[in-house]
Amino acid sequence: MKKLAVLGHPIGHTLSPAMHSASITALGLGSEYEYGKLDVPPEQLMERLRQLPDEGYAGVNLTIPLKEVAFQGLEQLDGSAKTLGAVNTVEFTENGMIGHNTDGFGFLKALEEAFGKTVEQDRVFVLGCGGAGRAAALMAALGGAKSLTLADVDATRVAHLTAEIRRVAPQVEIFQCLEKQTQVRFCRKADLVIQASPVGMKKEDPSLLPPEAFCAGQRAFDLIYMYPETAFLRTAKAAGARIANGLGMLLHQGARSFKIWTGIDPDIAAMRRALEKAVYS
Repeated sequence: MKKLAVLGHPIGHTLSPAMHSASITALGLGSEYEYGKLDVPPEQLMERLRQLPDEGYAGVNLTIPLKEVAFQGLEQLDGSAKTLGAVNTVEFTENGMIGHNTDGFGFLKALEEAFGKTVEQDRVFVLGCGGAGRAAALMAALGGAKSLTLADVDATRVAHLTAEIRRVAPQVEIFQCLEKQTQVRFCRKADLVIQASPVGMKKEDPSLLPPEAFCAGQRAFDLIYMYPETAFLRTAKAAGARIANGLGMLLHQGARSFKIWTGIDPDIAAMRRALEKAVYS
């Protein structure tokens, strides 16, 4: 039996075991693989990772707050991890541990699935430039976006992300938005609006942007997946925008991880059903 797991701290509410276990069962691989979860504090991560192969693990996912720790600690990094500066998937091989990042793949795949296109030649507005927003902005820049508007209250965070994007995709035009009035104006001009702040994780959270920030024909994508529609998505939808939440991103980053570990295509439909049951029922 080969073991797989997600590591985090805390780890109680992760949806990865439900998603992966559903696929393993649907593929008839229950006698070959099992997927669990392990609570591992950041200071213990690298030592724990070195122990896992001897315990029968073929690979693991990493979630908050371990992604950056692994990026700093692993000697072998896939190009995806180098690009995003974080590791969410660790592959155990005969030649040691390899760090990957499937979040970017999941992000672009979710956009394509929801809207029929990714980011090519889009004017992209990113609301929230922390860990998730940073990854989304970098992937949008590398994916062919025409321009990026970085919106956040933290000027230092925006400046750092601007510098990162200019290094990897100097052809992309970048705008910085710190004040709400400017954010509303730039958001309304965008083709794709990405909500990457934590606001919306509580059901009562309001939309960070008002109705006048949106217009018909836009695409609005909220990385939050706990609810079918956050206040942000409801506001965008009422203005005529097409909307999608972050469940597709969670699904496709997980599917990519499974393929890296096993070489087997997962059962996407079974994974999606398990996620929707866990989140929406």
